[in-house]
Amino acid sequence: MRGHGFGQLIAVGRDREFPVVVPTQFILDDSETVLLHLASVNPVFAAVRENPAVLLSVVGDWSYIPGAWKAIGGEDPAHGIPTVYYAAVQLRCTAQALEAPEEKLDVLRKQLQRLEPESGIADPSVHHHRLREIRALRLTIRDVTGKFKFGGNVDEAHRSAVATHLSARDEPRDTAAREHLLRRSAG
Repeated sequence: MRGHGFGQLIAVGRDREFPVVVPTQFILDDSETVLLHLASVNPVFAAVRENPAVLLSVVGDWSYIPGAWKAIGGEDPAHGIPTVYYAAVQLRCTAQALEAPEEKLDVLRKQLQRLEPESGIADPSVHHHRLREIRALRLTIRDVTGKFKFGGNVDEAHRSAVATHLSARDEPRDTAAREHLLRRSAG
């Protein structure tokens, strides 16, 4: 969560046909709190007023694994089972809208400190006239679930074969998936 910083904020509201889903950048402020800001007109704020229970879902490194890659030795590649390796985390949270100018400035400053610590960018207060255009959210984390699916259901030889194929395909997302797979194999 700390390194990824982008996910889907989901607010169910109350008596809605569909939940509100907002792609958003965020920072993990501490082990119990997520901070973010959005445009004031974002429909997520109405849903949060109705029901402050929200979900922040992040899907990180992922890679499609063709079935044939999982066949080794005398195994028939046509009988391989394709899959996707991935890392995913969901935070169940209670959302609190922050609307006071100082609260919003505090969130913006923390985001800049985390994302641009030495950029020399001006303090967000120089844009005080634009603060009414945004609202911030503080998400208090209530529960964390995650799944890291990187070949845990197969033996070392099968993981090694997939790692070799990932190296050969050499797409950026494959590098991260290979690292996760090898880390799993190491220990």
